[in-house]
Amino acid sequence: MRPEEPPLDPERPIIDPHLHLWDVRPAPGALQAPQRFLLPELLETVEGSGHRVTHTIFVECHAMYRTDGPPELRPLGETEFANGVAAMSASGAYGPCRVAHRIVGHADLTLGAAVTPVLEAHLARAGERFRGVRCNTAFSAAGLFGAPCEARVGEALRSAAFAEGARALADLDLSLDVWCLHTQLDDLTALADAVPALTIVLDHLGTPDPRGRGEAEARREWAERIAELARRPNLRIKLGGLGMDITGPIPAEAGPATSETLAARWRPYLETCIAAFGAARCMFESNFPPDKAAGSYGAAWNAFKRIAHGASESEKDRLFRGTAAETYRIALD
Repeated sequence: MRPEEPPLDPERPIIDPHLHLWDVRPAPGALQAPQRFLLPELLETVEGSGHRVTHTIFVECHAMYRTDGPPELRPLGETEFANGVAAMSASGAYGPCRVAHRIVGHADLTLGAAVTPVLEAHLARAGERFRGVRCNTAFSAAGLFGAPCEARVGEALRSAAFAEGARALADLDLSLDVWCLHTQLDDLTALADAVPALTIVLDHLGTPDPRGRGEAEARREWAERIAELARRPNLRIKLGGLGMDITGPIPAEAGPATSETLAARWRPYLETCIAAFGAARCMFESNFPPDKAAGSYGAAWNAFKRIAHGASESEKDRLFRGTAAETYRIALD
């Protein structure tokens, strides 16, 4: 396929640590436009970009949950689904990119210590591919994706039961991905202090939310909290997620922005994170399909390459694959 934007540095190996797979059906009031993004669409996206993506990490998105059985076990359906895709990819019949090579599923950490058998069930189904969980913790009083947020979501990171469930993750040598808005970063800092043995990955760089305060004030607040969070050695951060619009449903069509435009928009945020955390704890993420709202997959990775242009070779290797490989236990050649 012809790349939609010629790839920069096309031979650089990339691990994409944040991709979703889903088949969104039409539904009234849905947070996502109807769309299909399964293995064929993902492979077409990666191939069309021209970038050398060697592995992808599947991150939970409430896909393919079971419709029956105990509620706490219904997310096993998503892990089974992702593991099946990973097995297809590992056969080599679908090209060199190893899709869903590692899986971040879902388990309700507010179960506390009782979440352990749920985590063990995930491990039983996906083995070494299963590397951790992500929970629904992103909250804004203004709502997300055109719908209101439940109050309990905003309380989760502060919950003693959630911290107990996080310790159960650490006991099994699993990690916790967290998506929260910048207004919740103090809660995440407290959780990191409470469970220092747990590797925590902040998704989408702790999305700055300008609603009710303006972009400049939101960015100032966000930068201060990122600097404080970075002092916790058990934190890693994913650099991406700025392409999605949290004010309305996730669209199905790609936005028109070029990599130059995206790099200009994203650079102040990504460079702030790299300065705070260091390249050794940062990883670029596509967050596809949600970030498709801004521009194509190829444009997003070109934007990251523009932003990282002045970094050393070792720093680039950490940003594009090394930190992700270390975090999710992927052996590099």
